[in-house]
Amino acid sequence: MKAQNNTFIGFEDDFDESQAVLFGVPFDGTTSFKPGARFAPSAMREDSWAIESYSPYLDKDLEDLKLFDYGNLELPHGDKMKALSMIESTVDEIVNANKIPIMIGGEHLVSYAPVKSLVKKYKDLNIIHFDAHTDLREDYLGEEFSHATVLRRIFDLLGVGKINQFCIRSGLKNEFLWAKKNAHLEKFTYNTLDSCVKRLKDKAVYITIDLDVFDPSVFPGTGTPEPGGINFHQMLEIIGTLSKLQNVVGLDVVELSPKHDASGVSTAVACKTLRELVLATVKSPNN
Repeated sequence: MKAQNNTFIGFEDDFDESQAVLFGVPFDGTTSFKPGARFAPSAMREDSWAIESYSPYLDKDLEDLKLFDYGNLELPHGDKMKALSMIESTVDEIVNANKIPIMIGGEHLVSYAPVKSLVKKYKDLNIIHFDAHTDLREDYLGEEFSHATVLRRIFDLLGVGKINQFCIRSGLKNEFLWAKKNAHLEKFTYNTLDSCVKRLKDKAVYITIDLDVFDPSVFPGTGTPEPGGINFHQMLEIIGTLSKLQNVVGLDVVELSPKHDASGVSTAVACKTLRELVLATVKSPNN
């Protein structure tokens, strides 16, 4: 496989030598409010070249890692189950080559497919989930697979106690009640996140960041903005804590909708968030 000419900055190595593989999922077929997340992977690749590969926050550089950009998947319109199957097959290929999958969504439903793939290899897989919304409904408008049900479907794969949620500030009352029994839905503080990371330090972990975790004043470019979110400096603190994890086996960022922020600020925030997350969780080949 060869990378596309339009790659994310720093993801310019060959597949065979890479430690981690980035791929885009231009799908927003179950978006219920403002569609447009399908355009995020291409927008982030283009805008990534306006930032640097080096992070002054972490004193690390993407150029010091071996990273490959697979490009965007070509997914069918109107068939979410086939789209999920295609994403799962792609992650199977990446994982079977002993590489870390890094996904740019797309809406949040697409996170189901990498988890379904990874749990085949990592039976004790845990999720750390940052979001404005619980995403724990049993169904949404009669549909079991939706951006509003994705963490509930992931629960079906992993079981009780494997989902760790932070920054949640919106959802049905019964979602919050259900989470008390079946998940770790934590009021976000650095202490609660640090405790979670210590508990999961050596376990296989998948990180999913729904970018509407940011406050709309920081990140208006998303399909379901929710006031009361975090700022970018708080995200840097979060990522610094996540860097203590020893076995991050996959990650994603989802729900950027570029056309809903004509300024481009949201896309820039998404790019920097992904850069920092990769640098914090993909270990240098020299270590």
